[in-house]
Amino acid sequence: MSTILQLAPQNVWKHFYSLTQIPRPSGHVEKVTEFLVNFGKELGLESFVDEVGNVIIRKPATPGMENRKGVILQAHMDMVPQKNNDTVHDFTKDPIETYVDGDWVKAKGTTLGADNGLGVAAAMAVLEAQDLKHGPLEVLITKDEETGMYGAFGLKEGTLKGDILLNLDSEDEGELYIGCAGGIDITAMLEYKEEAPAEGFVARKLTLKGLRGGHSGLEINQGRGNANKLLARVVHDLLVEFDCQLASFEGGNMRNAIPREAHAVLLFNPEDMDGLNEYIQEYEAQINDEYTTIESNISLKMEETDVPAAVVPEEIQDNMINVLMACQDGVMRMIPTVPDTVETSSNLAIVIIAGGKAEVRILARSSCDTMKDFLADSLASCFSMAGMKVEFSGAYSGWQPNVNSPILQAMKLSYKEQFGVEPAVKVIHAGLECGIIGATYKNLDMISFGPTLRSPHSPDERAYIPTVAKFYDFLVATLAKTPEK
Repeated sequence: MSTILQLAPQNVWKHFYSLTQIPRPSGHVEKVTEFLVNFGKELGLESFVDEVGNVIIRKPATPGMENRKGVILQAHMDMVPQKNNDTVHDFTKDPIETYVDGDWVKAKGTTLGADNGLGVAAAMAVLEAQDLKHGPLEVLITKDEETGMYGAFGLKEGTLKGDILLNLDSEDEGELYIGCAGGIDITAMLEYKEEAPAEGFVARKLTLKGLRGGHSGLEINQGRGNANKLLARVVHDLLVEFDCQLASFEGGNMRNAIPREAHAVLLFNPEDMDGLNEYIQEYEAQINDEYTTIESNISLKMEETDVPAAVVPEEIQDNMINVLMACQDGVMRMIPTVPDTVETSSNLAIVIIAGGKAEVRILARSSCDTMKDFLADSLASCFSMAGMKVEFSGAYSGWQPNVNSPILQAMKLSYKEQFGVEPAVKVIHAGLECGIIGATYKNLDMISFGPTLRSPHSPDERAYIPTVAKFYDFLVATLAKTPEK
């Protein structure tokens, strides 16, 4: 079986391999930060870490290119840590195990980290290359993009010197992105006093898993199942059909990943459990039938477990399940002028009900700031009716497209010259760092592009090998044709 070190272009894949060997989940980027700074210094380039933890590396223009506009190559160093339930992997310590499957590079039971490791690797290849033509270059590798774009938010005015920013974090080769959605984190919280379980009741753990999950922006329009939504539905019906009590409910672990698994612990009166197993089996079959062609092999299983010391009070239990049933999840609206692109959506990302505390975390997105605010207020109203305290955080505006961008025109022409077709020009329903960086550096001319990836933010993440060479070749050609100052 071939390894990624044998793939072309080798100068990109070798750097990506190096990144897979360095643990870099969001929030734990110390090792990769040190690696990147040392990489730049070993090349004799100005390399440093800014005050919030972003890595900046500068490379002078090649001879004859000094009069070109300065270009910033931008990517993020962290990756989403998602793994299959049966995969043993510590993202803070273990390397990613990659393998080649036909035309795809995949990881064994975990996220691959091609989002955004391939963008970082391409920037590293440009820095290392001695045979390219380019104007003044800066490489900006931001920290903790996946959990809140903290590196982009913390970037100070005056740190960057370039005129053009090429974001290397898009996931469809042949597409140039000139705008993106903004977002806001919504957190609803409630504390409650636990109660003792009913005497003589028995406990069952209900687990829903096997969903595809995926990116809560890029794949929110595909109708994939949300584990929190589906399990809330099952628990709701169990509370109606059987004499049971909720002890705990947990699902999801990342705001920007559609939750793939969730589980709840319920207590039942043994006298009222007739037909329970059959009920769960029928529910599993029903869900799989509803999601035919979208999901496959959704698992809904119930197993015996120890009786917990406490349960959720009935009123709180009902309110929490009702609010999970009622809150907006998925696509809310498409862009009226671009009806094939999502404008506004939300992801019911994380639910934790246990130990006297209930917490729900949602990421709402929209390329229209007023619709984003409306969705956030709607969700706050929903959770407030359940007695929950709601907080907003991490809000950022979208990136408004500029169809007259000089670098866009140059890149469209270059792409057609190289590959014989026009690239698609699009707005993406995801939170690119361009929107945040552009708010600080208002005069930057920005484009986002990258190789083709599928199912980022899930263990199904994979990179389409033929597009990596096209992506890198296009990047190199773009640098050679950067407009003059």
